[in-house]
Order: sequence, then C-alpha cells, then structure tokens
Amino acid sequence: MTVSHDVAIATRAQASGRAPDFFIVGHPKCGTTALYEMLRCHPQIFMPDLKEPWFFAPELRVGRSFGPAARRPETLAEYEALFAPARPGQLTGEATPSYLKSELAAQRIAELRPDARIVAILREPASFLRSLHFQFVQVDIETENDLRKAIALEPRRRVGEALPRNSARPKELLYSEHVRFVEQLRRYHDVFSPDQVLIMIYDDFRADNERAVRQVQRFLGVDDSRSFEVTEANPTVGVRSPRVKELVRALYLGRSPAARAAKVTIKALTPERLRHSALAMERRAQVNSPLPPDEELMVELRRRFRGEVVALSEYLGRDLVSLWGYDRLP
Repeated sequence: MTVSHDVAIATRAQASGRAPDFFIVGHPKCGTTALYEMLRCHPQIFMPDLKEPWFFAPELRVGRSFGPAARRPETLAEYEALFAPARPGQLTGEATPSYLKSELAAQRIAELRPDARIVAILREPASFLRSLHFQFVQVDIETENDLRKAIALEPRRRVGEALPRNSARPKELLYSEHVRFVEQLRRYHDVFSPDQVLIMIYDDFRADNERAVRQVQRFLGVDDSRSFEVTEANPTVGVRSPRVKELVRALYLGRSPAARAAKVTIKALTPERLRHSALAMERRAQVNSPLPPDEELMVELRRRFRGEVVALSEYLGRDLVSLWGYDRLP
C-alpha cells in the first residue's frame, strides 16, 4: 500500500534509510543536468541514476506517467532506497529542477532534512521560457508547438481546459509561474538559513562551467581541487514531426484498441529496457535544432517580466537588469 507523502514525512524518525544531504532544486534548462552529471563524478558525492525523483513535489505530477517516470518513488522508504548505495562518508544529493517552482517542496525538504544544502540556478526569463517550452514539446508535456500560443493558453489551462491528453505534468504548462523568482527563493529562505542556500545565475554557469562547479563543491564542503570533464547536457532542440511523435506516444501509451493490442505484443516480446531505449531513439530521431527565436515575442516577454527582474536584482543585490539587457528594452 502506498503511503501518502505527508504521512511519509511525519514518520521520518522511524525510517532507517538515508535522506539526501543536498538538493539541486532548479530551474530546468538552466544547467541543472550538467551540474548533476559533473557533481556525481566526484568521489565524495553520491547521486542516484534517477536524476529527478520528484518526491517533494507530487502536486506537480498529477497526470499519467510513462517510462522511467512511472518508477519514481512514492513512499519515504522507496525514496531513501535511492541513496542506499552511497558509501560511508559520501555526501548524497538529488536534482529535481521543479522543486523551485513547487509551492510545497521547500517546506517538505526542510521537514525531512533541516540541515540540507540547496542549490538553485536562475536564467533570464524570456530565454528560459523559450528553452523550457522546447523541452516540454520534446518530452510530450506540451503539444502546442508555438510558444506565443502556448503562453496564451494559460488562462484556460489554469481552470483545466486545453490541456494535452495524458500530460504527466499539466501544472508545468503555466509558464508565467516558472519565473516568479523572488517568491520561489523566499520559500527556501523561510525554512533554511542563508548559508544553506546557494543561488547561481545561468550566465555565470555558461561562461565558466568549471569555476561554477567548483563553487558548488566548496559550498557542499567537498574537495574542489579534483579535475573533471565539463559536461553540457539537454541542449535545446526542436521537433521535426509532431505527427510522428504523437503516433509514437499513442502507441506507447496504448490509447486506441489497435495500439493497446500492439503494446501487449511488444511488451511480451521485448525487455522493458529495450523498449525504453527504442522510444528514446525514436524521440531523438524526431528532433533537430530549434528555429531562431521570435524576437518580437522575446521583447514582449522581457517587458512583461521586467518587474520580476528588477525585484530579483534587489533581492540578490546584483544588477541583473543590466546583465540581461532589461535596461535596453525598446
């Protein structure tokens, strides 16, 4: 029987497993995957193969899951089992980029690990949303390929309309809520001391990956003198054929009688690992480099979110208005 998340946290004292020492909480498309890959190569750090457990933000994952997402932990015991392979003395950590957007994750993490360290990466809003939208289209969360139209759907989607069928994370499609940076950071500062929260800017991470990773290593208290290979993960891509992608997804999910019958046959004849690998290969075959950004839309988004950038600059004590060009808007 699955234990509810709140019950699982309430029974923390009875758990015998190991909870993470640190959390990469987001945002997506801001270098979190690359950071995860580089940190997990450090001998003093253990991070599980499942990069995004989503344990502390179940409210954002309310639709049907498929593939690896279907095997994410639902109970505290399942969650802590992810970190059981860590060697004595290793720090353990996980990376779920939507923890920053979640209204509940900060409090839930603090209840489980009040001494945890938190890493957040923030990106200029317009480029962030453009990249995020491309990723959502790629991984079947979003079916509207036009970012302007997708953003315009927010009022309807907020009341449960115009949502993609079987979307695993429909609440993620409220794009404007991803860039409430100050509100998101305050949730973590409300429950963790300032020295437990490291806030990074994506521009700094992109400009010097190695320096940024060593900053995180020092923040975590591990040896920052070791060499490592700089990694770039999850580049922004476009979708070549939405129709083909939808057919692949329909077959995988079994939405029609024929698809369900084919899925049963495929599952009987092929191992699960091979099926997921084939689906991943099909997805990769359907993507290419994205089209150039719609500059008019980018300007509109920057005007819309200028107030958030001003507030974030004041909150962090850093001039992001100039860094991100918001002082030069036409």
